[in-house]
Amino acid sequence: MQSPADAVAGRLQGWQRIVGPMDTTHITSHVRAGSEPVDSLHPAVDRFLAAVKVGELTEDLYTTDATLDATVPGWRFHRHGAIAVSAEYAGWFNTQGTFEELERVPVADGEIITYVLTWEEHGVPHAAHHSHRIVVDQATGRIAADRVFCGGRWNAELLASMAEAGR
Repeated sequence: MQSPADAVAGRLQGWQRIVGPMDTTHITSHVRAGSEPVDSLHPAVDRFLAAVKVGELTEDLYTTDATLDATVPGWRFHRHGAIAVSAEYAGWFNTQGTFEELERVPVADGEIITYVLTWEEHGVPHAAHHSHRIVVDQATGRIAADRVFCGGRWNAELLASMAEAGR
């Protein structure tokens, strides 16, 4: 028997879709007063996004002294060092997912990325909305700092409630 939330979510988005399919990555040039546009993407952020998508973030993405400044629903915390940052993210990103939305904004020392990530846990659709301000160490090509804002983990019931509220 299907739950009411699954029934609503299924009617709204099809039984296999949480959010509409992403056609392209949106890239926005960033311009500071008196400077040229920054429009190149960082390979370190490419590697980070690929790792998020497959659910395997490893410490080699980060400098040894990397910092994570995370704001999650009702809480803010920090992690210091590549091992601590990758261990934290191992709990966040531990299954294969799909970017349903992805925006990358290059800035002089890294990128601002915003996305909606969808995945399934035990057959139940989930989604999350994140925004990261990533600083890339130019000498190593690794992530030196990540300030992330997370909207939380949304299961099918919550996704259906949000869709219903948006009507």
